[in-house]
Amino acid sequence: MICILAWERDDPNIICDMNIVVDGYNVNYKITGDGEETAVVLQGWGTHLGMYDSVADSIHEKYRIIQFDLPGFGASDEPREAWNVDAFADFFLQFMEALGIRKATLIGHSYGGRVIIKLAARENLPFEITKIVLIDSAGILPKKTFLQKVKIRRYKMIKKLLDMDLVYKLFPEVIDEWRSRQGSADYRAASPMMRKCLVMAVNEDLTELLPKIKQDVLLIWGDKDTATPIGDAKIMEEKIPNSGLAVLSGAGHFSFLEQPQTFRNIMRAYFKL
Repeated sequence: MICILAWERDDPNIICDMNIVVDGYNVNYKITGDGEETAVVLQGWGTHLGMYDSVADSIHEKYRIIQFDLPGFGASDEPREAWNVDAFADFFLQFMEALGIRKATLIGHSYGGRVIIKLAARENLPFEITKIVLIDSAGILPKKTFLQKVKIRRYKMIKKLLDMDLVYKLFPEVIDEWRSRQGSADYRAASPMMRKCLVMAVNEDLTELLPKIKQDVLLIWGDKDTATPIGDAKIMEEKIPNSGLAVLSGAGHFSFLEQPQTFRNIMRAYFKL
């Protein structure tokens, strides 16, 4: 465990790079800022905690910000079995308990938004969610076009055929090459275990949970996002009772990195900094 207490160097921020064991999993995390309130950043799929340094920096005067790698992300241990979104949410509750956090603002990007939606829709949480920021959040299951349905059906038929032992023995290199080209970039980059987690996540629609969110929610979105389109943001704004949408013109799925100054200004205005 490494922890540098920056205030000893006349720096107003606390900078910690640490590892904690939660339910048998090594979890990588760090803490920045010296505010009296706590904010936790939940990351997007396949990212590492350092990608969200600018998010933390935008509110560090007011908040103590916790960034961490979910199991299977960054430097944290991978789940030993396939987890759905609820399992990641359950683990997050254990992580919060291990750190002794009873009250926090939650900031989630992409997959992290899924986890936050799950948490906020639950009753009797062991900690209080004060505010929520969802950045290019996942959670809306898109309606498939006729051509997409045909493509999926064809994929399943081919996969069933190629999964036969005899066929694989005859054409192993061809089949391996075909398999390597299937799925999204996130899917192809993931380990076999994390692929199972991803499939469960992307096939779950969280729309019905949105009206259950009672916290004040800020939605920040890139209007050129193709992973979670701006239409998803508008659905969330409509369904979440106390929500508002800020659109970053010209930005994609990583809007906070593509339009950093605009993102920072929005965050500081929302948090009154």
